[in-house]
Amino acid sequence: MAIKNAYLNDLLERTKKRNANEPEFIQAVTEVFTSLEPVIEKRQDLVDAGVLERIVEPERQIMFRVPWTDDNGKVHVNRGFRVQFNSAIGPYKGGIRLHPSVNLGIIKFLGFEQVFKNSLTTLPMGGGKGGSDFDPKGKSDNEIMNFCQSFMTELCKYIGADCDVPAGDIGTGAREVGFMFGQYKRIRNEWVGVLTGKGLTYGGSLARKEATGFGLCYFTNEMLLANGTSFEGKTVLVSGSGNVAIYACEKATSYGAKVVAMSDSNGYIYDKNGIDLKAIKQIKEVERKRITEYLKYHPEAEYHEGCKGIWTIPCDIALPCATQNEIDGESAKILVKNGCKVVSEGANMPSTPEAIETYLANGLLYGPAKAANAGGVATSGLEMSQNSMRLSWTFEEVDEKLHGIMRSIFKACDDYSKEYGMPGNYMAGANIAGFLKVADAMKAQGNV
Repeated sequence: MAIKNAYLNDLLERTKKRNANEPEFIQAVTEVFTSLEPVIEKRQDLVDAGVLERIVEPERQIMFRVPWTDDNGKVHVNRGFRVQFNSAIGPYKGGIRLHPSVNLGIIKFLGFEQVFKNSLTTLPMGGGKGGSDFDPKGKSDNEIMNFCQSFMTELCKYIGADCDVPAGDIGTGAREVGFMFGQYKRIRNEWVGVLTGKGLTYGGSLARKEATGFGLCYFTNEMLLANGTSFEGKTVLVSGSGNVAIYACEKATSYGAKVVAMSDSNGYIYDKNGIDLKAIKQIKEVERKRITEYLKYHPEAEYHEGCKGIWTIPCDIALPCATQNEIDGESAKILVKNGCKVVSEGANMPSTPEAIETYLANGLLYGPAKAANAGGVATSGLEMSQNSMRLSWTFEEVDEKLHGIMRSIFKACDDYSKEYGMPGNYMAGANIAGFLKVADAMKAQGNV
């Protein structure tokens, strides 16, 4: 995906030099820039205002130490991060990722993507992201509480309901959000909707757990319908087995598709009869065990070590819902060879640039993450609204609003892809639609 525009090329090279050790961030910026060439040709005013130079530089980067004590009394120290990337259209909004792979570059890539994703939702939310290299796996509830309280003791200085509203992400579920919210409330002596993904007894929203997976399928269904097809009778692969994957599997099945494979960080299962979602929920949500346990429920299924092999299974639709760069160029070519027609992303940036080139070159319908997985943050925005109004909507009300938002996101991707001469390129449409709203807001607010 070569960039021909001299201005964008020069800015990209400068960005690479300034962020040389952050490959994920550079990858995210490059992907957006490849879509913006026709915009820059038409909008010299944005170049003159230095909007792009500012949009690739976070407004604020916060890094801090997180000391915590394990059950044996030993002190451990992790790194905490919060990147407040862009607040042009609203308070910073983005999740907290707890995983050993977390570093500043990954948080910056996630925050940069979040800016455009939040813009696409039509809700007034800026973009940010946070996290730590802490690994919750294998830790007791008490150890996780100790970490979360220490993490929030520092983070609470920089966030607030009208400033920065974090949420969950990989490794940060309802348990972790609860511990963080409790510590924020204790230190600040105020009850505000400062975190989303909260429990239903203290300000959480119905349908939040399901939102990213449901939203992924709502977007994918709109994309399918616009191209004369549907989920009905299709074979689907879903990577991952967390909330996004579980509820993508549930909604795809309700649309008449058959999901035949899911995975976790150790390996994947293949069930030619269709995944038994009840068993997956028991294993992952109740027992918190590895996906290989599925064989206890369905010994006729297959388990394979390693995650990459899941993309070798023939399918019509692939829904990557695990982590960044899980589909590389080689896996994308195998998907195409085996007859895959649709890739829609539930994880953040799960496809490498080579994979995306393969999708587009072979005419696959491609739903990019910043559009297709925006349902989670959209419902977080709806949780913020409910907290501000001191009320709670029903599951059906939230789900209906989510469905409408995902429908509007697809329409924006479709409309902008056509307006800028790239019909059917929903990645370009998403990047352009998300960028223009933020860019125009930045220009209107002056050189800040």
